[in-house]
Amino acid sequence: MPLLFLAVLIGISVLEIYVFIEMGGEIGALNTIILTILTAVAGMALLRIQGLSVLTQAQTTLQKGESPVKEILNGILLALAGLFLLIPGFVTDAIGFLFFLPPFRSLIAAWLGSRINLSGPSGTGFSYHQQGNRSTIIDGDFHVVDEEEEQQKKQPTTLEIDGTAEPNKDSPWSKDQ
Repeated sequence: MPLLFLAVLIGISVLEIYVFIEMGGEIGALNTIILTILTAVAGMALLRIQGLSVLTQAQTTLQKGESPVKEILNGILLALAGLFLLIPGFVTDAIGFLFFLPPFRSLIAAWLGSRINLSGPSGTGFSYHQQGNRSTIIDGDFHVVDEEEEQQKKQPTTLEIDGTAEPNKDSPWSKDQ
């Protein structure tokens, strides 16, 4: 997995450099820089508008007593969109703007929701599990009880204490009562 992440990181960087060179050759270096700054500013404005909308939806869902999992995933994807727009480059900007489109974001959120195993305290409405992945785990300590050891640990009888063979009938522990 770390190797895949490194490969994607290097691949995106090389692709960004290539697109920068091509765009700089077509529209000029200064225009390329200005366009990169404008996409970052536009992305931050979109993030603010849509982020507040998702926050409002999450509050409404919570007030209904439902779990805001969908809104949380939308918020995470919007934050990811903002990150992609802050990274200088046209490829990451295109990916970032894709995440601002609600249908695309819903598609990614549904895909993520099917792969994530979320659970919470019972009664909160926060219980999303993959099918067939339910199991009961009980954590605890145990010890084996050996009957012979228990007999040896038993309290001494009246005979052992005072030498008489008769049990004390006045004892609250007597079985005769």
